Amino acid sequence: MSRALSTSDRETWLRTLSFLLLGSVCYALPWSVLAADDNASVLRIQGSNTIGARLGPALVEGLLEEQGLSAIRIEAGMVENEQRIVATNADGRRLSIEVAAHGSGTGFSALADGSAELAASSRPIKDSEASNLAALGDLTSREAEQIIALDGLAIILHPSNPLTALSTEQLAQVFAGELSDWAQLGAPPGPISLYARDDKSGTFDTFKELVLSANARTLAAHAKRYESSEQLSDAVSQDRNAIGFIGLPYIRQAKALAIAAGDSQPMLPTPALIATEDYPLSRRLFLYNQPALANPWARALVQFAHSPRGQAIVERSGFIAQNVQAMQVTATPEMPARYQALTREAQRLSVNFRFQQGSASLDNKALRDLPRLLDYLQQQNKLERKVVLVGFGDAKADVARAELLSKLRAMAVRRELSKAGVSFREIIGLGDELPVAANNADDGRIRNRRVEVWVY
Repeated sequence: MSRALSTSDRETWLRTLSFLLLGSVCYALPWSVLAADDNASVLRIQGSNTIGARLGPALVEGLLEEQGLSAIRIEAGMVENEQRIVATNADGRRLSIEVAAHGSGTGFSALADGSAELAASSRPIKDSEASNLAALGDLTSREAEQIIALDGLAIILHPSNPLTALSTEQLAQVFAGELSDWAQLGAPPGPISLYARDDKSGTFDTFKELVLSANARTLAAHAKRYESSEQLSDAVSQDRNAIGFIGLPYIRQAKALAIAAGDSQPMLPTPALIATEDYPLSRRLFLYNQPALANPWARALVQFAHSPRGQAIVERSGFIAQNVQAMQVTATPEMPARYQALTREAQRLSVNFRFQQGSASLDNKALRDLPRLLDYLQQQNKLERKVVLVGFGDAKADVARAELLSKLRAMAVRRELSKAGVSFREIIGLGDELPVAANNADDGRIRNRRVEVWVY
């Protein structure tokens, strides 16, 4: 049994954990950095259009305001999908931060050649990219990989299309060109028009990994390709035969489909299902930096993005913030009896804990979610016997083994929370019940290996 911590001990532990995982939230830049040369670019960000079109500039604006700069404005760059956020410091000197949004892959190339200090990415760094950047440090470490928001790939149609749901397998067949008429999917007949992001896009990389490659398909050559998320969405909403994929804030006038993966139920890209990463096409949005964070503006922006004010900007920008909230869940017939009891008596929190690939260790997001969860439990007076952890896993030949492994995952989370003096009402392992992804690929198995948090 864990030792009960005093209030002061618990607060000290929370502050220490928050500092180690998130850094000091109120990081004040030194005067020598604020007193930049006129027109100097103090920070260069390159990469994802999903981040760079709206969220990145908004976070930069918020940081500049927090640092006390004035006359903040966004200027269009010399090239499409590039922006400069310009401000004036107390000395009247003008400085700027550049944001170039040409696709996630370009961000890692820019880190490699020194033309950027931060890479914005709408997908995790690839092994090959991490290897190429090894001289800068371990880009997969929690010091370098910063999850700043959550997003969901929305599958969008023209608003008049009556179709409501598809499986990821059907999506793969559609975007591979194997299903070419809407009548094959139960909709009114007509040729299917494909709209996709360009090859440099992290949005396309995510779609390729979760949909196409997972079903051994490649994108049809006749798909129309776009660098801009907004342009793609607007084109789909004007074409009655269109289908496309886009980040959550860019649905605009189009219609979003519910998506199923494997044995999961069809799910719409709702904020709650994306916050828990249960939605099959949910994804994380990243900033990658050198672990040493040599550029003070890069350090300040990373810490600001993790802060409550930064996460409020994430939400205002149309993405999903990582704040912990309680949610009421409605019971459905496929839920196990113990889970149905939870839906009647308790509330689920909007955070899932997941693990590093092939490991029992919590992943980078889970480590950063620990102080967020503990802060919530403390504020809501739920530290003592109010918490239930529910572990899940992927399918195993031995059902008992699957249930045991899922409970061990929940126990791993329990160990971390117990260090802050949290005591638990119950620890449950439900094995391969209620899958949120297909179990025939690594990504799906990782999604299914999760721990939910419920509170009474």
